[in-house]
Amino acid sequence: MEQTTTDQPNWCKVAEVELVYKTKVKASERPQIKNSTDSFSILKATWDDNKINMLEQFKVLLLNRANRVIGVYEASSGGITGTLVDLRLILAIAIKSLAVSIILSHNHPSGNLKPSAADLNLTSRIKSACQHLDIQVLDHIILTSEGYYSFGDDGLI
Repeated sequence: MEQTTTDQPNWCKVAEVELVYKTKVKASERPQIKNSTDSFSILKATWDDNKINMLEQFKVLLLNRANRVIGVYEASSGGITGTLVDLRLILAIAIKSLAVSIILSHNHPSGNLKPSAADLNLTSRIKSACQHLDIQVLDHIILTSEGYYSFGDDGLI
């Protein structure tokens, strides 16, 4: 006799979670990050020029052990003066992509490259959470259409 879903025990009525990592790019063909200029170049190329001066976005570069870029994750897209970042999603993506390190980034539509207190606090929270998972936060880049600021270059990481 065939069981219907209403006859199944409660433990059978849960969502299935699958962890999958697929790539079509050879590790040797991925761009390598050696400094903040490399990070900025890759990030700037992924940013929509129509949005960089209009609304704030937060992206994460995911890196392998050789500091080669596994991928770029757009964590959030917000308003003129800020965007909400869900730390759990950043961690989930870093784990799923098998990243050993990450580089955080966001833009300032105002053109101001100075990190805010909120920027410093968020960076600290993400770095602390990543330490528990042996994922290193290498830098946090603030972009504008004209340049960038690196937390790492200023010793803030």
